[in-house]
Amino acid sequence: MESTHAPEAHGPGHALERLIFFSDAVFAIAITLLIIEIHVPEVHQPASDLDYLSALARLTPDFVSFFISFFVIGAFWAGHHRAFDCARHWSPRLIMPNLFMLSAIAAMPFFTAFSSEYYGQRVPVAFYTGWMTVIAVLNIWVQRIATAPPVVGERISSQHRGMIRQRGLAVLLGAGSAFVVSLIQPFAGQMALATIPLWRLALNRIAPPR
Repeated sequence: MESTHAPEAHGPGHALERLIFFSDAVFAIAITLLIIEIHVPEVHQPASDLDYLSALARLTPDFVSFFISFFVIGAFWAGHHRAFDCARHWSPRLIMPNLFMLSAIAAMPFFTAFSSEYYGQRVPVAFYTGWMTVIAVLNIWVQRIATAPPVVGERISSQHRGMIRQRGLAVLLGAGSAFVVSLIQPFAGQMALATIPLWRLALNRIAPPR
């Protein structure tokens, strides 16, 4: 007698897929809104070529902040993708942590605009790097749930799960370091986010994922 049951799905369930698609949309919108915050400079006429170049030069802090935030959001998206690539089962526990993280990501264009408008000033840069630290904490929260039972796939190795969690910790340490630097030397605050790969190497050397 032929079975009436539908074949077992090998990938994430429908609810898990919807959560992933929604998350991707929020990341895409946030990363797009970054450029909207950069406005075309006003150049009074008549204007020479030098006037146009000078107006563009004044936007340098805006473009620096744009590219930093673009790759920051892109890196968080990549981490989110890696974590949910391990997920095979739906759990309602995913909803709130994921929403908290997405809300923090959605606010990135504001903090980017604030820090670029007052580039090199302590409070704006500290708020930017501090907000990055908040996102890093929320990212770890989401990763822990997505890479643990009952959500994680049975065939995902503990070493792979450990690698994902270690990368999340490296982001937190790098963002925290940038926040401390921004309080001491604001001009170098955002640049200190470049320490994230160094933290990853240090953590991997101290405690390799097993």
